[in-house]
Amino acid sequence: MKAVTWHGKRDVRVEEVPDPKIEEATDAVVRITSTGICGSDLHLYEVLGAFMTEGDILGHEPMGVVEEVGPEVTNLKPGDRVVIPFNISCGHCWMCERGLQSQCETTQVKEQGKGAALLGYTKLYGQVPGGQAEFLRVPQAHYGPIKVPDGPPDERFVYLSDVVPTSWQAVEYANVPDGGTVVVFGLGPIGQMCCRIARHRGAGQVIGVDLVPERLARAREHGATALDTRDHKEIGDSIRQLTNGRGADSVIDAVGMEAHGAPVGKLAHTLVGLLPQPLGEKITEKAGIDRLSVLYAAIDSVRRGGTISLSGVYGGMVDPMPMMELFDKQIQLRMGQANVRHWLDDIMPVLTADGDPLGVEGFATHKLPLEEAPRAYEIFQKKLDGAQKILLQP
Repeated sequence: MKAVTWHGKRDVRVEEVPDPKIEEATDAVVRITSTGICGSDLHLYEVLGAFMTEGDILGHEPMGVVEEVGPEVTNLKPGDRVVIPFNISCGHCWMCERGLQSQCETTQVKEQGKGAALLGYTKLYGQVPGGQAEFLRVPQAHYGPIKVPDGPPDERFVYLSDVVPTSWQAVEYANVPDGGTVVVFGLGPIGQMCCRIARHRGAGQVIGVDLVPERLARAREHGATALDTRDHKEIGDSIRQLTNGRGADSVIDAVGMEAHGAPVGKLAHTLVGLLPQPLGEKITEKAGIDRLSVLYAAIDSVRRGGTISLSGVYGGMVDPMPMMELFDKQIQLRMGQANVRHWLDDIMPVLTADGDPLGVEGFATHKLPLEEAPRAYEIFQKKLDGAQKILLQP
């Protein structure tokens, strides 16, 4: 089969690799019909190469049709249409039973000190072959895959793999009061969806912050007040002006470690990328730093007693946190990988509702054949051709 494979910094290729097979009784094999490129995939493309192995298959936002199931998979049959969550969870361990599927104890990557294994995401998370491919072996298929109805296009459901539940959890963790104000830093795919979900769930004012004109325009089209950071010397002051001088009730950081405006972190990421892989791994694990300008802006922008929700990926171990300000402002801070299956009952009625309230069917700016994955990664990373969300179609 054809698959998108990693070969180094900014070097992904479409290659022929062996077809996946049933390896465990709880496996399924799925023929992929649509698969997204995530902002987190750009971390592998750019800054987390120390934890990759040449030839790793990328991708964690797939959906498709079941081809084959293992003997312990009784909830699926060949021909079923499914979306595959990015976190691999069993559904019956202590963590899963408490709605923490991203911490599944059955698939935890204990040797790396990490939570549940993830599709297509480095040796830190199990080095499981990903879904940017023609076929995918799905572990824990007795629980993980989400059956969706035939009829609507893939776009109606493919974002159940990551984008929608990640954004839904981010809004839930942000604890936005009914009619309150939420600020979303970073208007990539997750930030855009956070804005839409927050409005859908009753936020009175949604403020999106970014510096890419196309992203700002898209947020405005869906009802957000969009602020271009280049036009605001102190973004916290501008947000206070829009919120009676207090700051936002809730702030969502949908940027993470690749934020603009943090030169020390950017230099550190670049230098680590130049080191031999084993040394780069050790430095990132023990002394990695992030680009924290957005997190600092979030802390500045939230009102006293407010809540910050982190959905952007951070990977540093020695980040300097402004603990005095966090304590003094009595800020609540929540974060973590999305527990995809936990939010399914809340999300599915929205995705199947008439009128497509979250605008998922027009969410992708680009749909490209799998063979064009190298170009797709390049335009997404460089923000070319208006690329904001890309679906690959095997």
